[in-house]
Amino acid sequence: MGENWAQSPDAIMDNPIGGIRRGWSEISQVYQQLFRADAKFLFEFYDCCIHEGGEVFYAVGRERGRFEVGQIALEMAIRTTRIFRKMNGHWRQVHHHGSIEDASLLRAYQEAVQ
Repeated sequence: MGENWAQSPDAIMDNPIGGIRRGWSEISQVYQQLFRADAKFLFEFYDCCIHEGGEVFYAVGRERGRFEVGQIALEMAIRTTRIFRKMNGHWRQVHHHGSIEDASLLRAYQEAVQ
């Protein structure tokens, strides 16, 4: 994830478990929490479109997948937007927003990850 994200204080992530995090140092804490967890994350980005404008492109779509931890298994459905900027010749993510529309799924996911 460190190679994907801009190592910049203006990078922003807003997701169901991390809330709004600004800067790579805050964003990396969310990923460290996820990757240290004894859980399985299997996700697919689909129903998407990509829009490009010079040094920036953004991808809008959905993620579906499965989250498993212990005896808990959740079929996930997330709306997502990711924005990338060309920096020093490489595309780096500068923004991610993910939303779980189903309130009961959101609550179950947040409880399971904590």
